[in-house]
Amino acid sequence: MRVYLPSTLALLAGVHESREIGPAPLAAHAVTPALREWYAGGDTEELEYAALTAAARASLRLLAADPSAPRRRVVLAAEMPDQVIEQRRGDAALDDDDPSLVRLSAPVPWKKIASGHVDDADAEADVATAVAALPAADAGDDDAGFTVDGAEGHELLWYATQELQHLL
Repeated sequence: MRVYLPSTLALLAGVHESREIGPAPLAAHAVTPALREWYAGGDTEELEYAALTAAARASLRLLAADPSAPRRRVVLAAEMPDQVIEQRRGDAALDDDDPSLVRLSAPVPWKKIASGHVDDADAEADVATAVAALPAADAGDDDAGFTVDGAEGHELLWYATQELQHLL
C-alpha cells in the first residue's frame, strides 16, 4: 500500500544518512476505507492527493517542533506491505478527525521510498506563517485556520528518490 509520511528537510537528511525512516511506530497517511467513505466521490488519484495533502499538513507540525528546519513541507511516499499498516477501526488511539491516518509498525527502508514531495523555496514565507498560526488555529481561531490552510495553496514538487540528496 502507498503511504505518505510527513517530514522536513532536516529529518530527510537523517533519513538519507540512515537509509530508513524510523523507529516504528510511525504515523503516516494513506487511502484508507475511512478516507474512501469521507471522500465518496473521489477517484483513486483524488484520494491519493487527499492523503498526500494530509501528510503535508502534518509536516507543518514537524516544522513547528523544529524552529531551525527550513520552512518547506516534505512528504515521502513509500510502498509498504499491508501487514505493517494499522488502519482505523474505531480505535481512539488513531485520530478520528483524519480519515487518512494510519500507523506503521515497522521502519520504512530507503528502498521502499517511491518519491519525495517538497515545497519550492518560494513557499517558505507562507509555510512559516502557517507554522506560526498553528497554536491559534488549534485553539479555534478561524483566521489562523485560514492562514494554516493557505500553505496548501503551494503545490509540492515531485522528486525521484535519487534527486532527494540534492535538496539536503
